[in-house]
Amino acid sequence: MKLGQAPPILDPLLLNIENLRKSFGTPGGSVLTVVDIPAFSLDSGQQTALCGTSGSGKTTLLLTLGGMQRPSAGLVQFSGRDLYGLSPADRAGLRSAEIGFVFQMFHLVPYLDLMGNVLLASPGKPGPAVRQRAGELLDKLGLAERVSHRPGELSTGERQRLAVARALLNRPKLILADEPTGNLDPENAAEVVRHLAEFHQAGGTVVLVTHGTAADTHADRFLRLRQGRLVAD
Repeated sequence: MKLGQAPPILDPLLLNIENLRKSFGTPGGSVLTVVDIPAFSLDSGQQTALCGTSGSGKTTLLLTLGGMQRPSAGLVQFSGRDLYGLSPADRAGLRSAEIGFVFQMFHLVPYLDLMGNVLLASPGKPGPAVRQRAGELLDKLGLAERVSHRPGELSTGERQRLAVARALLNRPKLILADEPTGNLDPENAAEVVRHLAEFHQAGGTVVLVTHGTAADTHADRFLRLRQGRLVAD
């Protein structure tokens, strides 16, 4: 099995949404609905580019799909399981084992070295096999010579590649990437997109939030959000 390869696909339907809505209260007492999607599904093995202007609800949708932000209403099913019907502990365990996250701002721990940051994704105390995989991922992503460095000693592109390595550690079924190229120059952006595409080509599923066109040559599905609603597929 390749470094980025996801587990074998048993059920083609990975994500299913029904009547999903996420709303927030405003200081003035009104309610602002930022995501309102009657129905949406995502098959295993797809790479989806999610586009939309700032404030259209992309990040909120991504966090909801990943079990990190409970919706105000509606159903989110992941591999046939009601994601928000799970206990917080079970939902956290599912996220750790089956979903990888890559964020625009990296969310790295500044006082840990590269190996420590990757191993944060391990659901338990990392054993030799997990440490070996972490080292292999760092090598594959061109970071082996920086393994003892801390994030502050890396370039912006290296920090994002480190975040990709962390997301891949547990061989997730799904990677959710929130504008992972937004702070990168074109060369580093293309490198990050290439690694996500390799995960996809090995059988993984990717949802990539993007403003630009970095993912256009790799995505096989395009979605657009406008004021929290899907307006194109």
